[in-house]
Amino acid sequence: MTTLVAGADGCPPGWAVVLLDLAEKRPPQFMVCEDMAMVLRRPELPGIIAVDMPIGLPESIGPDGRGPETELRSRLGDRQSSVFAIPARAVVYTEDYGQACDISLMTSDPPRKISKQAFYLFPKIREIDALIRNDPGLTMILRECHPEGAFMVMNGGLPLDMPKKAKSVVHAPGIAYRKKLLHEVAGFPEAFLDQQPPKGVGVDDFIDACACAHVARRIARGGAVSFPERPERDPHGIPMAIWA
Repeated sequence: MTTLVAGADGCPPGWAVVLLDLAEKRPPQFMVCEDMAMVLRRPELPGIIAVDMPIGLPESIGPDGRGPETELRSRLGDRQSSVFAIPARAVVYTEDYGQACDISLMTSDPPRKISKQAFYLFPKIREIDALIRNDPGLTMILRECHPEGAFMVMNGGLPLDMPKKAKSVVHAPGIAYRKKLLHEVAGFPEAFLDQQPPKGVGVDDFIDACACAHVARRIARGGAVSFPERPERDPHGIPMAIWA
């Protein structure tokens, strides 16, 4: 039985992935994967992969988005803007921004368009969604998480008051505090956290992948929290919950 868990954060080259050994016999490992299937094809498949990407897509959306986003956003204070309102499945599967906005207007109440930031996430949301729909058993392995939710839990339940980026530029104090939490609370070695990610992977992508891996470990050990506590399922039976 595997003792590996993983955290994954989307990045331009694909996915920034951090592997942790629950038995603590192997040090953390960082790698960049072109797609999530590459992680799933590993000789030793992680028992839990916590992914910073929405999982589970409803047919229509209310005022605040899916239930998980509403639950988590209300707790994040100044970091609540980091939780995007993800639209209906039909919108996510539309590859033209203008058409996606039109469909969003028809599948949201009140009617609203989508942001460009959300639209740019769609390819990776589709990637994860397709994997799970082709193999429903992956709902036990692939779990949605959100780094700011993870850091909030590491920070004693208080949302962080410093961003990791300001005007699209890495905010050094915010990164430094997240590294501090990852070291002191999650147990990551300082040398591991201080490594320079490869070209195309931002330091924030790497740090977020570490936070996701910590959530995967918490899930595997039965100590994670779910937003909402009792997740609903989308029309394909996929649970909709953000884990932290």
